[in-house]
Amino acid sequence: MPYQDQYDEEIVLTLSDWYHDQMPGLLKGFISYANPTGAEPVPDSALMNDTQDLSINVESGKTYMFRIINTGAFAGQYLWFEGHTMQVVEVDGVYTEPTEAEMLYITAAQRYSVFVTTKNTTSSNFPILASMDLDLFDTVPETLNPNVTGWLVYDEKASLPTPAFVDEFEPFDDFTLVPWDKEPLMENVDYSFNLDMRMDNLGDVRSLFLSLRNAFFNNATYVRPKVPTLYTALTASSLASNPAVYGSNTNAFVLEKNQVVEIVLNNDDPGKHPFHLHGHAFQAVVRSNESAGFYVNNETFPEIPMKRDTIMVRPNGNLVLRFRADNPGIWLFHCHIEWHIASGLVATMIEAPLELQFALALPASAGSASSPGPSPAALTIPESHIQACIAQGMPYRGNAAGNEVDFFNLDGENKSPDPLPAGFEAKGIVALVFSTLAAVLGMIVVAWYGNFDTGTKGA
Repeated sequence: MPYQDQYDEEIVLTLSDWYHDQMPGLLKGFISYANPTGAEPVPDSALMNDTQDLSINVESGKTYMFRIINTGAFAGQYLWFEGHTMQVVEVDGVYTEPTEAEMLYITAAQRYSVFVTTKNTTSSNFPILASMDLDLFDTVPETLNPNVTGWLVYDEKASLPTPAFVDEFEPFDDFTLVPWDKEPLMENVDYSFNLDMRMDNLGDVRSLFLSLRNAFFNNATYVRPKVPTLYTALTASSLASNPAVYGSNTNAFVLEKNQVVEIVLNNDDPGKHPFHLHGHAFQAVVRSNESAGFYVNNETFPEIPMKRDTIMVRPNGNLVLRFRADNPGIWLFHCHIEWHIASGLVATMIEAPLELQFALALPASAGSASSPGPSPAALTIPESHIQACIAQGMPYRGNAAGNEVDFFNLDGENKSPDPLPAGFEAKGIVALVFSTLAAVLGMIVVAWYGNFDTGTKGA
């Protein structure tokens, strides 16, 4: 570690959004025909190290490394140490050149390491502030307090001061960070592809309430295949290099070993989204301003791009990310807002599958992996993983549909509902639902009135 001797103590600081209800019930209400606009559940409060009254004892004249992690399901958070300046030295496991920051914006899943050097006097204590980003919420409940406060405690006998009011949030721009290794821009891209994302509805408008809000990459929403994608890659022999065997709704991209890969992400949605790549730290080559639209190859690339594994795309903006495919495996690329993962905002990187077959073996109980098979030194998938599949009735060989005979036959695969007819949007669906309800209620009233005995007789 490049900064090993430059601080006195290390402190872990987590930020999170606290829901008072359990996730299964919240998910049921979120992915529901009664929620066609896809309004995400709003957290009940913010937490810092799982509490709202955190005190961190510090000594004067020392440097502390704060390892900051946003473990939340949804909310990005602004963070600052009142009366102190942070020095950013690491993001998402990538060490950086030291860079001063007064305030950070930390999305779900992002991590920062910062140095905070304490003052030489011990007469006062200082607030640590975090505030959830309200721009993410469709509605803000009147009872919601988006803020959480902790304190740097120099003197336990001194008071814990009330935080100062902040006129506006002005966070540090992480795009300006320079990685410690100063890796230059990856040029000569071997494989570039677009991920055009949007939020839309699936379902049958001919039936009342049958419309679900989903998230899409390239017009496909992720649906978990019957066979785990790793096991398809291990049992498909040479066909593992064909993305078709991984199913219609996995958004599968096959990467060859050591290719320089470029992801162009276009956000066709008015919301912020933190995107995370498993297995790699990518170079952040482009991050557009809000409302820039789709990427049109008109940016000047940095000579030494910032690197991390989680980055926020701005509303109706775009990103360009690059990495080298030097880590064979099955890696997801997804929005790290948990509600959007559940609604399908996921793509699958199938990285060097033939090399993966040589390096990883199924246990003997699962049969041979594929020809030519793993090397004698290959790692072995634990037997308990196969038993877990068996206990769930989940196949562990074959294509996405569990077909071992014809890997291109996907009959019976898990698929998303059909798209709505052209012209149906969330607002229109809500209007249709309530218009239908009003019509039904109106007919009930008319029928009731028609059968009502008024007590009058004909002439």
